[in-house]
Parts: sequence; structure tokens; C-alpha cells
Amino acid sequence: MQQKTDMYFSFFMFGSNFSIEDGEFLDQAIVHMRHLVSMGYCGFEFHPGREQTTSYKYPTYEDELKAYQAFRKRMDEKGFSHIKVATNVGATPDCDPSSSCKAIREAGIAYLKSRVDITKALGGEIMMGPMVIPYGGFVVKAPNGEEVWSDGLQDELAKRYDTAKESFEILGQYAQSQGVKLAIEPISHWETPGPNKLAQLMSFLDGIENPTVGVVLDSAQEILDGDGPTVYAEQIKAIAGQGRLHYAQASPPDRGDLVNCWLPWEDIFTPILTHFDGPIAVEIFNAVGGFDHGLRLSRRKYWIPEVDKPNEYPNAYEVAQQAHNYTLERLTRIKCKLDAM
Repeated sequence: MQQKTDMYFSFFMFGSNFSIEDGEFLDQAIVHMRHLVSMGYCGFEFHPGREQTTSYKYPTYEDELKAYQAFRKRMDEKGFSHIKVATNVGATPDCDPSSSCKAIREAGIAYLKSRVDITKALGGEIMMGPMVIPYGGFVVKAPNGEEVWSDGLQDELAKRYDTAKESFEILGQYAQSQGVKLAIEPISHWETPGPNKLAQLMSFLDGIENPTVGVVLDSAQEILDGDGPTVYAEQIKAIAGQGRLHYAQASPPDRGDLVNCWLPWEDIFTPILTHFDGPIAVEIFNAVGGFDHGLRLSRRKYWIPEVDKPNEYPNAYEVAQQAHNYTLERLTRIKCKLDAM
């Protein structure tokens, strides 16, 4: 009998940060989970970023960790003890494991370790995201702040990657001790300086022995910056062979509606499902928080029930339900073809 794919849902539909310091947000999160679980989702992606409001309420990582432990306890008490959680985490300019500045680099290692602790506290086994180079941290040169591109950018990143490898040897050992896998995400050049391509990430991982440090494959990013279906299939096979394919996301190039988008489902997910039986997350970015400007979202917001005033446009729950049903249908169809081979 064919095993059903575990489907997770990203809380990027509801905010650009999981606001652990905001009681109203947490109340809404419980409501959202109840609706999403009824749709068939069995796990969620949270983004435990450390915003200024978070650090103000929880001055230390230990304080913040206790808040996440309390929220997981609340989840369990509300009937969600069976629900799994993955985290989406990015390095920051002040906490950068690739920095040539020792203090910033050590702050980056400490920050990412604290996110591993939060992932574990939430009952999670996967921490994914742009952890090597700060998300959106495009390289500039002094004194005029002009952005560096092309050869100059790649030369600079090569130095940063060498530095980050040492950081991720430490982080990989720590994450392994906590039962958490680190899944690094290659992200399009439209959003961040690197790594943009799966090939670049694979080159980075070649210098890290511990397979705890691995890969998340996001369909949107692969469409935008990938090397094409033939090379991609070989890349996924190689990554899986190393035990580094930790997680995958179904996300459309415009980060919106999965049902009506240009996504080559078979080319993207056949190689994944050939080698991977773990969870696949639906990742949809709503026009909330910092996403409007950061991702240049020109489409309308999917209004959020019990938060926004209803209107005639699709709401977040409708989009989530359609995405679940359609994604599961497409993945099941691919699995059936693989079983018949």
C-alpha cells in the first residue's frame, strides 16, 4: 500500500516572523492550526526569527527558548501533540557564520545554535533556510556602498564560503547532538547573493564531512536558478546518496497560488520522491509583514479569517486547502508512476 506524503504548511501565510512575544499572534496561531489540521496538514513550518520586539521581551536566548517550550506545551494541551514542526531560519548581518569578523561569526554560530534549541523544543527535527549567507545580504564595497556583482561577487563569496565551512562543522556537530538536521536552502539571485544554485550549495557541502548539514529543495528557487531537469535529477541523486536530502517545499515561482502556476511538477518532484520519503511543505508567501516590499508582491493579500475583514478575494484558508489537495494529488500521481516502473 502506498504511503501518503506528510504535508506541512508554512506560517509565512500569516506573518514574516513567528512572533513568540505576541500573545494575540499565538492565540491566532492555535486557531490557524486547528483549521489547517482539519484540511489534512500534519505539520507546520515556523520562522523563529529574533526581531527587536522579541529580544526586548526575551533579552536572552534562554528566555526565548522557555517561551517556545511553553508554546509547544500549549500546542500539546490543545490536541496537537501529534503535529510536527520544522523551522525556517536565516543568518543575519549581525549573526553571520560567514563573516570575516570573529565576533560576528561567533555571534552567528551562537544564534544558529539557539535556533537549533528552539527547533528541538518545538519537537522539530528539521531546521532549514538561508543559513550560510545572511538573506538579502548583498555585498557592497566601501566607501560608496556600490553593490558587487558577477565575478567580483563570486570571488567574495568564495572567501565567505570557506569561512562558513568551519562554522558549519561546529553547527553540524551541535545540531546532530540535538537530533536536528540542518537543511540549507539555495535561494534565487533575485533575493539573496548566494548560494543561488544547487550546484553552488553542493560545492559548499563538499567541504563539510557531517551529513547532518544538508539540503532543502524549494521548487520555486530551482525553477528560477536551477541548471535544468537533466542536471537537477543527477544532483538530487547525489545529494540523497550522501544522506543530505533532508526536506522539500512545493512553492510556485511567484510564491502564491500553487494550483494556478507554472510549476513542472514531474521534473521537480520525480527525482525527489525517487530518493526521499520525508515531509514536503507547501510554502506560500502572503502579502504580510516584510514580504510586500522584500518579495515585491504585487498581488492582493489572501485575507486571513478571524484576523482581516472579509472581501471578495480568496482567503488564506481557501488557498491553503486548494494547495493541500492539489499538491497531494500531484505527488500521489508521481508516486504511482514510480511504483509502476
